[in-house]
Amino acid sequence: MAALVDAVRSGEIPSAEVSVVISDRAGAAGLARAAERGVETLVIERRGRTREEHDAEIAAALRERGVELICLAGYMRLLSPDFIRAFPNRIVNIHPSLLPAFRGLDAQKQAIEHGVKISGCTVHFVNEELDAGPIILQRAVEVRDGDTPETLSDRILKEEHAGYVEAVKKIVTTETKRTQGF
Repeated sequence: MAALVDAVRSGEIPSAEVSVVISDRAGAAGLARAAERGVETLVIERRGRTREEHDAEIAAALRERGVELICLAGYMRLLSPDFIRAFPNRIVNIHPSLLPAFRGLDAQKQAIEHGVKISGCTVHFVNEELDAGPIILQRAVEVRDGDTPETLSDRILKEEHAGYVEAVKKIVTTETKRTQGF
């Protein structure tokens, strides 16, 4: 999230603004990082509610602010089908593997256990199937002998920051060209 906010502010991602950062946890580190950067933050707790009720409140907050692109960062919960249908091809996620390999949780551990030599990260559009939406961009990372899920995760995280910025820039500039008739 911070990498995206910084890239928008610097102009690396042109013609864009970060409207709001939303979390379901008041103590989320991302909220503090967003607030430090002057971005509106919002906590929408999920306790005691269904996924659909929680997602409906988030969708309303996003619509109220005119949000056109939703970037998931550290959001470790499946979105409801209604939420996904409300923002078709407008929800982006980053996953720490080269999808379609190693979907879901513990992707780095899965990669090491399977003995792959290359892993990485994937930025993709979100659809109703877990980590299966159309791929926007992938970045490869070598899996080294002796890697642990933590050491591999650290190297992948560096690529995630740069890759997410690159993917959002690609989306924004393509959308700008399309809507302005270029």
